[in-house]
Amino acid sequence: MRWEGERQSENVEDRRAGGGGGGGGFGFGGRSIGIGTIVIALLAWGVFGINPLTTIGVLGGGGAPQVQQVPAQKPPAGDQGAAFVSTVLASTEDAWNQVFRDGRAQYRAPKLVLFRGVTPTACGTGQSAMGPFYCPADQKVYLDMNFFDTLSRQLGAPGEFARAYVVAHEVGHHVQTLLGTTAKVDGMRGRVSERENNALSVRMELQADCYAGIWANKSQQAKNWLDQGDIESAMNAAARIGDDALQRQQTGVVRPDSFTHGSSAQRQRWFMQGLKTGSVQACDTFSAQAL
Repeated sequence: MRWEGERQSENVEDRRAGGGGGGGGFGFGGRSIGIGTIVIALLAWGVFGINPLTTIGVLGGGGAPQVQQVPAQKPPAGDQGAAFVSTVLASTEDAWNQVFRDGRAQYRAPKLVLFRGVTPTACGTGQSAMGPFYCPADQKVYLDMNFFDTLSRQLGAPGEFARAYVVAHEVGHHVQTLLGTTAKVDGMRGRVSERENNALSVRMELQADCYAGIWANKSQQAKNWLDQGDIESAMNAAARIGDDALQRQQTGVVRPDSFTHGSSAQRQRWFMQGLKTGSVQACDTFSAQAL
């Protein structure tokens, strides 16, 4: 992925200087959440989600840790990792500006917050153990870049384009917020069963994967910056974080009714749907009879 020298986004907040965390458990509302709770939350949430804070809060007994607000600042010059995510974020801005403009609408770009350990959000307190996530309440993507090491070493999904897919997926959730999809789905959640809630989550997540594919389509057309193997890298990441793959790895048992993000095959299919079509209409997972 040839990203060096491309425009970097100004919409990046760097809170890493004041990051906290560490230790075998995570303080949460005066209680400690151990690694077992985190694993359960990750299985319930998947890996790339809108907001795992709800899951963590329920399992941990509610409440939120006291986290001091870290002043936002720009990433330091020479930080290669921050430069990469800033460049990817800029490319999502360009891609979605084009899509919204073609639809006679205006795109509002999200902020991307880099943090370590824990950080306050409008959705509650974010923790690095949750992985990257998007908060609709403040329209920000939260990312502890140590997750990229987890993605590569523990989940077996290395490569820059796999990392770019992570960012693009979260921005896909922002697009859902702008289009009103998030509000509609949230309005349905209290009126349906747990199984139906899971099914709604799957369709939300697969649509975000499809939107990530739209980004790949538009950015490649504009920049021609992908190398051979980049798409395969994203497909590998999608396969590694499918609900069936995660459940099989953690418990050896696959329970489709508990899926919240979709199977590996479904995540790959919908990313490719967005990549091939570049069309928001083609990403309507809620109308699709077969996912």
